[in-house]
Amino acid sequence: MPTRKTPLRVYDDTKALFHLPEGVIYLDGNSLGALPLGVAERVNRVIITEWGNELIRAWNSAGWYAQPRHVGDRIARLIGAEAGSVMVGDTLSLKVYQALAAALDMNASRKVVLSDTGNFPTDLYMAEGLIATLGRGHQLRLVAPEEIEAALSEEVAVLYITEVDYRTGRRHDMAKLTAKARALGIVTVWDLAHSAGALPVDLAGCGADFAAGCTYKYINAGPGAPAFLYVAPRHADTARAALSGWMGHEKPFAFELGYAAAGGVERMRVGTPPVLAMAALEASLDFWDRVDIAEVRARSLALGDLLIAEVERRCPSLKLVTPRSHEHRGSQVSFAFEGGYAAMQALIARGVIGDFRAPDIMRFGITPLYIGESEIMRAAEIMEEVIGDEVWRRPEYQVVNAVT
Repeated sequence: MPTRKTPLRVYDDTKALFHLPEGVIYLDGNSLGALPLGVAERVNRVIITEWGNELIRAWNSAGWYAQPRHVGDRIARLIGAEAGSVMVGDTLSLKVYQALAAALDMNASRKVVLSDTGNFPTDLYMAEGLIATLGRGHQLRLVAPEEIEAALSEEVAVLYITEVDYRTGRRHDMAKLTAKARALGIVTVWDLAHSAGALPVDLAGCGADFAAGCTYKYINAGPGAPAFLYVAPRHADTARAALSGWMGHEKPFAFELGYAAAGGVERMRVGTPPVLAMAALEASLDFWDRVDIAEVRARSLALGDLLIAEVERRCPSLKLVTPRSHEHRGSQVSFAFEGGYAAMQALIARGVIGDFRAPDIMRFGITPLYIGESEIMRAAEIMEEVIGDEVWRRPEYQVVNAVT
């Protein structure tokens, strides 16, 4: 890689930093990001040099123990968070569970968790499970995404919401909703799965209380990459660590029989960090340190506009479900189509990789780091062939895979 201090131009410089198969137009970075070229080398070095040669000494000599906090500080830059407020490790499901548990504990007299029908199902499942475990009469209340603001009231304990809808790409106004929630005494928990690495986020400026996100989508850290949890500094020393694992103990290697939470965001550590996965994440963050997220956002919106225009011109049977307004959409474009699953399989067979979400949504992630105008135009041409010639009706595209 070039010198770290050298800024990278989005696409012009960054495309060459990814492993992309010949002939593939990858429009699924909103589900799993492409492989950065530095990852294999970094992970191999950790395996051979650190694990292989240092063995257990590497927890100290290679800094493994401090990784979750160190990497968290690097992610903080991407999400507008204060230094020392982000912890990395575990999965997104566990991190939203931790955040929601702490938030409910902070607002114990209220019983309503407010979310919307566009939220990612795992967030809702984790809320249901937590509410059942607590047994304190909490209620998960769901409204349509556009009704969230009107549903905020002094009855609500926690606003629990994903900034960008995973199906449609619809984007909530984080600053506006957080301000109204705070005025009503509501604690906020934001899921940034489709925001981090896709668009500018300003958690500190918005006054958010908690946020969580994954790193395998737009941050490109690989399948199963660790998640992150943000705790606003004003809560860091008092937020309850519902998953009180040994790594979140104030003295983990004293092996005391009772739990005592560590200070600050360290209390949100749970178990042993995934060192190899963390190494892949660090390698991806090496180029994020040199990319301007505002430039990523500007190019993403322009490419999204181009895709919308071309698909609507070439494939009128596809219905746009993503907002046209820049301020109201994330970094993906989605269309509804009755044969959406089969059409996506036909596209994938022709080298255009997007994905499908039930019941009829075809999703196309816009990742400007390795997608440009030429890829968008070619993808639209292939879509016209698949839809216009009804290629998607062929029997081989009707077979439903385990992962859609």
